[in-house]
Amino acid sequence: MTTEISTTTSFSGKTISGKEQVGAGFSLQLMQQAQQKAWQALKAIQHALKPGITEVEAVLLAKDILTAHGADRLWHPVIIRFGANTTKTYDQPSDRSIRLAQDDIVFIDIGPVFAGHEADVGATFVLGDDEEKQRCAAAAELIFQQVRQRWLDLTISGEALYQYAEQLCCALGYQLNLAIKGHRICDFPHKLYQGGNLGDFSAVPRPGVWVLEIQLKHPNLDFGAFYEDVLLESEAALETAEPAVE
Repeated sequence: MTTEISTTTSFSGKTISGKEQVGAGFSLQLMQQAQQKAWQALKAIQHALKPGITEVEAVLLAKDILTAHGADRLWHPVIIRFGANTTKTYDQPSDRSIRLAQDDIVFIDIGPVFAGHEADVGATFVLGDDEEKQRCAAAAELIFQQVRQRWLDLTISGEALYQYAEQLCCALGYQLNLAIKGHRICDFPHKLYQGGNLGDFSAVPRPGVWVLEIQLKHPNLDFGAFYEDVLLESEAALETAEPAVE
């Protein structure tokens, strides 16, 4: 059973558009708890990755960790990318010959379901001391945080948020992948509602029902970085994750 949300329906004291529909059991509190659990699982996956592992092996390891953390199911496949594969979008196949190197960059993107609510978190980590890779990973998170703060401070549309993200990305010297512009999320399954992309949403996004995604590429080198989280008024992440391998 789902709840049809019209322009006259109230959610957290605010009017909801048709693109922000949720199910009858949707809870903003459960959504935030799902995000917190997902970040804890992502950190455990991060620490489990060791040089020499393939992406296929990393995904299998991640699935076991998510099960151990109590995930009901996955609403999207686990995506883990190493090296040059970090420039690819979720629907582009990886070069499976790539193994995690001693001095490498990796991003993790997981979509577990906890208590019937979809989580979606992603972050980039660097093994070793490569300063360009470290700057790239830091830039993705920085842009995410600045765009999120813009959302908190101003009543602007999803479209405007991604215009701002592009400006920030260019200022830092990176290329923003505008094929990745955020998406809907809610109690499982959000795909019933066809909310579209956050970057194409002409209204002000409501808390707990949109994922802000930032994927960028280094302008000269063959790697990129990714960071995502659900737009919530308080951050779900417990802390910035540490490098995957000491």
